[in-house]
Amino acid sequence: MPERFFAGNTPPVSPAADHLSLLSGPPACGKTSLLFQFAINCAADNARTVVFICNKKRLDHKPPFLSREICLLGLDPASEILGRIQMKYVDDYDDIKKYFAAFHLLESFPVAVIIDDFGDFFTKVKYVDKYGPRDRNFSMVHALGLCSNAIAHANKKLQPSDSCKLLLSETHKRDSTSLFIYKRWIDSMFTIEDARGDGAGSFFLKRKPNPYSRPTSIRTAKYSVACPFLTLEEIANQ
Repeated sequence: MPERFFAGNTPPVSPAADHLSLLSGPPACGKTSLLFQFAINCAADNARTVVFICNKKRLDHKPPFLSREICLLGLDPASEILGRIQMKYVDDYDDIKKYFAAFHLLESFPVAVIIDDFGDFFTKVKYVDKYGPRDRNFSMVHALGLCSNAIAHANKKLQPSDSCKLLLSETHKRDSTSLFIYKRWIDSMFTIEDARGDGAGSFFLKRKPNPYSRPTSIRTAKYSVACPFLTLEEIANQ
């Protein structure tokens, strides 16, 4: 549901809801801002931590915009909600692999793990297995399998009363190979489209329908990103 990416009275998420999700959109559409607001919502709803994985240099260069409601209310950086968001800075695929390989050793599992620009961590990597070096796609498949197993292990321990979710973001590229790879592992996919087609900062966010389920109305959020705010304009059924 797109409401989870914005501030306000967001509906609670069932522990049985999708555990692995992807947010996919074009460059400069506010994906990092949406992910960070999702992290805030998760931390507000649950006393457990939220892990936000990203590249530090990229985040420092383009920090997320906060929702207008949060900026006006003046959310204290020392608040319990923000204190439950753990920033984990990684540089490449190896760092992600090490984190999820040791995931089962955590004393308590986070309510959500969020990875910003997941695909960008594989731009220069060569995955090596018993058959020799493989390309980027094989590396992504290996990493997604590792992530999926880690989240499944956590949910086996947490359910039925609680859950651990994984949310990834990916930048649209002309080559759709990456999206095809994600479909093997992802339970739900949210897509972002330019609302005007002119890159003016207004976008549509909607959940991509599952072709194997009964057709239902699609909730679409229209939002804008303009310094310093992430602003939800409207949510409508299609």
